[in-house]
Amino acid sequence: MRYLTIALTKGRLAGQTLDLFEKVGISCEEIRDKNTRKLIFVNEELGIKIFLAKGPDVPTYVEYGAADIGITGKDIIMEENRKLYEVLDLGIGKCRMCVCGPLEAGERLKHHEMIRVATKYPNIAKDYFYNKKHQTVDIIKLNGSIELAPIVGLSEVIVDIVETGSTLRENGLNVLEEIAPLSARMVVNQVSMKMENERISKLIRDLREVI
Repeated sequence: MRYLTIALTKGRLAGQTLDLFEKVGISCEEIRDKNTRKLIFVNEELGIKIFLAKGPDVPTYVEYGAADIGITGKDIIMEENRKLYEVLDLGIGKCRMCVCGPLEAGERLKHHEMIRVATKYPNIAKDYFYNKKHQTVDIIKLNGSIELAPIVGLSEVIVDIVETGSTLRENGLNVLEEIAPLSARMVVNQVSMKMENERISKLIRDLREVI
């Protein structure tokens, strides 16, 4: 039996995913050890290998077959747009992808005016404005705190993840439009889905029951 390799997103999401996995009998104590230097964790009994990766890298590992299965956020799946199967919504890490800005920017959105949009997610922003709203915008890619952009006049609006909205409110910004609901998803390599269909399908069924 070959190993089934699973890529988890580092951080809080990995912990929440491992909690779910434990409910379906997949445990890996070592991975929870904060001091471990190991990169790959093996459960010989179940024939499973687990490794941690940065969220944006998970779909890459899955597309190229370095991982059979990946767990990452819907925002990353949308932004990366890799060739893989999205098979399950785990219902954890829930938030929203939104267009945010000061209230007066809402009018400019309604009238499809040419505006500047700052975001960490240029592909999501492009798809939303060009394909869904048919609005021409100037997209500016940023890596740091996006909320700063409209405050200092770099952009009229931002496209970003909103969890509670408290950071926005503290900075005088509002949710103007919702692009998509987000949560953690399970993705599967297209070849693995054929080769390991039985094992992967069982894992999906088991997880669906505990979700």
